[in-house]
Amino acid sequence: MTAEVLAPHEPTPADPSRRRRGPLNPLARYMLVRVALIIPMLWVLVTMVFLLMRVIGDPVTAAQGGRLNAEQIAERKHAAGLDRPMLTQYWEYITGLLHGDFGTTLTDHRQISGIITEYGAATLELSFWALIVAFGIGIPLGRLAARYRDRLPDVILRLFAILIYAAPVFFVGLLLKLAFTPFGWPSSGRASTQTELTLDNVHPHTNIMIVDALLWGDPKIILEVLQHAVLPATALGLLTGGVFLRLVRINLLQTLRMDYVTAARARGVSERRVVRKHAFRNALVPVVTVMGMQIALLLAGAVLTETTFEWKGIGYELTQYLKARDFLAVQGIVTAIAVIVCVASLLIDAIVALVDPRVRF
Repeated sequence: MTAEVLAPHEPTPADPSRRRRGPLNPLARYMLVRVALIIPMLWVLVTMVFLLMRVIGDPVTAAQGGRLNAEQIAERKHAAGLDRPMLTQYWEYITGLLHGDFGTTLTDHRQISGIITEYGAATLELSFWALIVAFGIGIPLGRLAARYRDRLPDVILRLFAILIYAAPVFFVGLLLKLAFTPFGWPSSGRASTQTELTLDNVHPHTNIMIVDALLWGDPKIILEVLQHAVLPATALGLLTGGVFLRLVRINLLQTLRMDYVTAARARGVSERRVVRKHAFRNALVPVVTVMGMQIALLLAGAVLTETTFEWKGIGYELTQYLKARDFLAVQGIVTAIAVIVCVASLLIDAIVALVDPRVRF
């Protein structure tokens, strides 16, 4: 019996190289799944915030009670639509969110979307500086701790990481103010009043102080803006820096045990080059993943940091509306923060998928 000979260009029916491929590549499929998952998560968050604000009580009475009589309160409730059925209020709120409308404050009748746009830029700027501080502290110190594993530097750095993570951010902020204010270092606001008035005339005005200062082009103003950002960014960045320090240490120690690292050592590569060229980059992949989780921690810490340093961001405004018991404003701002965290998490997932192809499958 002679076997049938196939032409070289005709693969056998069981050829594993002839796999069926879908219309989308793995990265696109992964991102579609993430987007599909984030939609119900956002819906649950928005619904929980809406219900919690209604459980607290009547927002108009809480904000204006004692200053208005019953008839005036009823008029305010009718104007805000709070006298309508709960399902009607919920539907109007959801549809408003889909159109970018987060509602109107009760105390000063401002559009919450405008508050988020104006003051959210300040919080974004503070979070950016805090991330720089966190990376500057966590990554090199985590690498140093892994290099001196179980020795005195490693023990000191691990204790340091625990302390700065456990310390309340407002307490760290107060300590920094007490330590540096006597030396004339600015410890409140994003800049002096005169500088803020000057930068208000910048076109285009971005509400991000350092960007506006760069557009203005005065080195003295740029230096002043940077000086005002040092203490609040340090207080908030230390919180996340402790997480990065421990994470880099653990992942670098695990990476140093891998076979390809052992092979590099066997080839005579120096230990310093093994750590820098072979192990360190792969150890940073989990740090990028955790960075998305830390965004929520940064935004939560920004509320206390902005209050401590009078940094007029979205967290500072949230505390002012909480003091005024303006629960509609609180509802809109908290919802906006939840949306920002979810979108940022989605972006981080996309970056991780590009860096590490294993997460796509």
